This record gives sequence, structure tokens and C-alpha cells, in this order.
Amino acid sequence: MAIEVRIPTILRSYTGGAKAVDGSGSTIDELLTDLDTRHAGIRERIVDENAAGRLRRFVNVYLNDEDVRFLDGISTKLTDGDSVTILPAVAGGMS
Repeated sequence: MAIEVRIPTILRSYTGGAKAVDGSGSTIDELLTDLDTRHAGIRERIVDENAAGRLRRFVNVYLNDEDVRFLDGISTKLTDGDSVTILPAVAGGMS
């Protein structure tokens, strides 16, 4: 099963600078584990293992443009051809 994963600039040091990589898995959790086998350390930047394996608070993950937090979180099911986008949350505003 091929799934395209779009990588934000801040995590590209883990992917050798690649903006997108291919991964596999039947859930977001399995996909991130698969990515970590080829891009060591990337999973720990996205998943907080101390918080029962939940996504880190300031990292957003989208499946085909839908936030997985509103689906089944890290257990969200994937199918062949899906696109996953990882985005750091951005804070700011006017002072």
C-alpha cells in the first residue's frame, strides 16, 4: 500500500530534505512506525509516547485534507493512494 506523506520544512532533516516520502500502513500509527524505519527519529517528533501514543499537541496530521483528530486520531484507517500531510501548528497574532 503506497501512501504519500508530505513533510514540513522543520522535519525534512529526517528525510534528507525530501518534501514528500512514501510510506505504508493500514493506520496513521502504522504509517509513522514505517516512516521511522527509514527516517529514524521522525516518529518521536510527531507522536508523544508518554501521552498514550497520541499526536503531539502542536503537530497537525491531515488525511486527504481532513484533520485526523476529528477522525480516529492515530488509529485513523488508511487506504492505498491516500495522502497524509504533517504540519506544525502555528501560533501568533497581533500584539
